[in-house]
Amino acid sequence: MTTTAPGFDLEAFLRRERSLAGAAVRRAVDRLGEALPDCLVRAVEHSTSAPGKLLRPILCAAAYRAAGGHGDAVYDLGAAIELVHAYSLMHDDLPCMDDAELRRGRPVAHSVFGEKTVMVAAAALIPAAALQAWQAALRLGCGQAAARRMVRELAVAAGAGGMVGGQVLDLGLEGEPRDSAELDALHARKTGALLAAALRIGGIAAGAGAATIAALDAYGRNVGLAFQVVDDILDVTASAHALGKRPLKDAALGKATYASVHGVEEARWRAEALARAAADALGKAGIHAPALAALADYVVDRDR
Repeated sequence: MTTTAPGFDLEAFLRRERSLAGAAVRRAVDRLGEALPDCLVRAVEHSTSAPGKLLRPILCAAAYRAAGGHGDAVYDLGAAIELVHAYSLMHDDLPCMDDAELRRGRPVAHSVFGEKTVMVAAAALIPAAALQAWQAALRLGCGQAAARRMVRELAVAAGAGGMVGGQVLDLGLEGEPRDSAELDALHARKTGALLAAALRIGGIAAGAGAATIAALDAYGRNVGLAFQVVDDILDVTASAHALGKRPLKDAALGKATYASVHGVEEARWRAEALARAAADALGKAGIHAPALAALADYVVDRDR
């Protein structure tokens, strides 16, 4: 599928964005060394240094520009969102959760540093992310009211109404059948909430109005679900080498996925429809954002 504007060079765009976002994440992790024991910082560095998509800070920056923002200081704001994402992956990989062995082609953090260290290091990223967002927003010149709003957006997306609530639903319903509506409700929290928050935060940083923020939010929620649908497809169609991790043991745990509920082909169609809905939300609000349109395509067309 494609909603990308003709002539938009997605590969070049992603190379530049990942370089800028990755540098911002490294700066954020370096600052942790001033406040945390070295053993915790090393666990965080291990979890954030392997090549990743950096989709959330890239979406934040793209939304910032779509809403009229300028300059590269926004990547330090996006780094706060990536810290929350990193904490969630560190906890998700633990034996008491998904019991993963690989993440981004490397041994998971707890297999290197131990479970207790990783549990504490990941938990430390939650307040660290809030502080990172606050300081980055002020450096952007957003003002204290907007900075408070962005920190709140991050906290809500990460908490009971977002990732944590989605994880509780995921763990509590293992072994039980699910329909599409249940899957949507779960992943709107577990995956979609933080992705949508990245878009809203970018818009708030640019001083966007309510209508623009609402359109960015709709884009983010649709892209968030599309991302999860494609993850579920890749878990049953891609190799461990391509994914950089072993496919999850969803079947053994009796966990429903979009691929198991709908089948791979219908799930693929659903992901494409969600990406089109994301692009349509921007178009209806009069937001011309070639980068966001290209990122919606990327989420659906990726192979890892």
